[in-house]
Amino acid sequence: MTAEQTEGPRQCVVFNDEEQYSLWPVGRELPAGWHAEGTEGTREECLARIAEVWTDMRPLSLRRRMHESSAV
Repeated sequence: MTAEQTEGPRQCVVFNDEEQYSLWPVGRELPAGWHAEGTEGTREECLARIAEVWTDMRPLSLRRRMHESSAV
């Protein structure tokens, strides 16, 4: 049995311009607006990385607007 059969296909962590994270199959072309974060592994490994780095679920544009309105 191969590693892919026991662990599933390898995934990578991706993020978009709003700093939202997701999983993407390794080897597939990324959709427009998404970028590889650098982490590859099993689904569980990638989800653990996302939990580590994505601590604020609000989109970047919302965080910026909220920061600007609080500075006024």
